[in-house]
Amino acid sequence: MATAILMAGLGSVPASAAQAIRVKSWGANDSGQLGDATTTDRHTPVTAAGVTAADVTAVSAGLAHSLALLANGTIEAWGDNAAGQLGDGTSGVGADKLTPGTVTGLLSVRSIAAGDFFSLARLGNGTVQAWGDNSNGQLGNGMVGGINPLPAPVTGLTGAVAVAAGQDFALALLSNGTVRAWGANNEGQLGSGAIGGSNPVPAPVVGPGGVGVLSNVKAIAAADDMGIALLNDGTVRTWGDNDFGQLGNSTVGGDFPTPVTVLGVGGVGVLNNVKAVAGGSNFAMALLNAGTVRTWGSNGSGQLGIGATGGNSATPVAVLGVGGVGVLSDVALIAAGDLHSIAYQTNGPVNTWGANGTGQLGDGSTTTRNTPVGIRTGILGVESIAGGSVFSIAA
Repeated sequence: MATAILMAGLGSVPASAAQAIRVKSWGANDSGQLGDATTTDRHTPVTAAGVTAADVTAVSAGLAHSLALLANGTIEAWGDNAAGQLGDGTSGVGADKLTPGTVTGLLSVRSIAAGDFFSLARLGNGTVQAWGDNSNGQLGNGMVGGINPLPAPVTGLTGAVAVAAGQDFALALLSNGTVRAWGANNEGQLGSGAIGGSNPVPAPVVGPGGVGVLSNVKAIAAADDMGIALLNDGTVRTWGDNDFGQLGNSTVGGDFPTPVTVLGVGGVGVLNNVKAVAGGSNFAMALLNAGTVRTWGSNGSGQLGIGATGGNSATPVAVLGVGGVGVLSDVALIAAGDLHSIAYQTNGPVNTWGANGTGQLGDGSTTTRNTPVGIRTGILGVESIAGGSVFSIAA
């Protein structure tokens, strides 16, 4: 399954404390994606070896691999490397890395994104590098097929200010507020107005109804087979797969190859006052300016956080507070794994809910939760969180 990730917001930590904190991870570890030099699943957070949060500015998680962006503009990667997604020139059986190692040849990186079996890096000059699996053209190099275990430029892409990675497609937000997409398009996730095939070079996401191009975008996220765009006015547009109502437009089923508007709670009005978005396997999240969280789409594992498990919600719902009391508030960061959700409150803790079969909620159990549970991470002032397929990271 895919993993779709977005980090949102920033925390702060005193310089004296920053040196003592670490990158923490928890959940499945069969490919070494937790970075603790083992392949043992962890039901509570453990430390990724060799990287400190004082050095890390962002983390991202793929199906079973992890990325960390360092303050010096380089990337550390670890976990599954079957398709060369760690970017060190190796790939295949026996190429997994149980501890972080440096992605080859990249400097001046400003943001990162991990798809299922590929990775992206946005450089300071507005270009994008990609590496790993290219079976659907998700590396954006003009070709479809094969792998590339070393970073290489995405063709013709300049002016990028953000990147996002879905299952096997990618998005880039440009400085002019438009979005480019490339890779698989089997569910219309490229937002081109067409469904099917793939596109190995970046192309514009069209506007609603296929008119013009989508514009005035300030943030992006990608789910399995769905794109998400947060507009400057605080509203949200989505496109692609809608089998579970994950587009949030009050319908369930079908594919939407052009953007639609996410409606308000209960389908009333339009969702607004949004400041960050994230996408999971078949659901989505929005962080509001007020510090509360809205979710929509599949709820088969309780990932919507509404106190119930099962079914779908085709319009946004409010995430409840810990133990189902009130609503979750004072949230600074959100992230989504395949079937679980993560939120960090301004002064802690990290909260998680949803599927927990491999301990990806980090609460010491493998019990599914349909309301948030607060966990101890051993980190002060979390600045970035990410959800992998069945694991989680915080820095």
